[in-house]
Amino acid sequence: MATHLDLEEQEQLDAVKQFWKRHGNLATWLLIAALVAYSGWTGWNWWQREQATQASAMFDELDKAAQAADVDKVARVFGDLKARYPKTAFAQQGGLLAAKVQAEKGRTDAAQATLDWVGTNATETEYRTIARLRLAGLLLDNKKYDEALKQLDAASAAGFEPLVADRRGDVLMAQGKPDDAKASYTKAWQGMDARIEYRRLIEAKLAALGAAPLTATVAADAAADTGAVK
Repeated sequence: MATHLDLEEQEQLDAVKQFWKRHGNLATWLLIAALVAYSGWTGWNWWQREQATQASAMFDELDKAAQAADVDKVARVFGDLKARYPKTAFAQQGGLLAAKVQAEKGRTDAAQATLDWVGTNATETEYRTIARLRLAGLLLDNKKYDEALKQLDAASAAGFEPLVADRRGDVLMAQGKPDDAKASYTKAWQGMDARIEYRRLIEAKLAALGAAPLTATVAADAAADTGAVK
């Protein structure tokens, strides 16, 4: 019996040797590839966490500089943030914050450059759209109407359509195109939730153009009638 088992074991061992001789290199490479993939995945997650942690610390520094209205430090910290961690959400948020401070301090060119960077490089469409909306506003203030409209054409995040249409109406009004502005304001008013307070400002713009929305007109008439009865 022992001899029979020894022969079976020897046959199995020979079979393994033959398999390894034929496929050993392939099996080794598959094992190495699996280990490399796992190691890479683990390393990538660690790297991302490390990037986020460091970017967060830099954003906190930028936020403190913004609260202190230190525009030079804001620009310096944001420059480092976008250079070292350009793909993080902190860089995108930092750009919007830096541009706000720069605009408030009269650094219009710097604010435009910052917003242009966010509008071009942000990984999320929402950040790009916010940046382009704000940039369009600065360009409007500087009477660069065609450039402002180009920014609005590229502002494409879902849910921002009413704000884009409203800003487009402002630009068209400044260009002396009241009919086009009216159409854009109407689109903005129709697309905005009635519970949002900003919608009333759009109504006022339309009313100034003699195109107050029907529901707003009816409400105003009802209020007037109520006052008359009292």
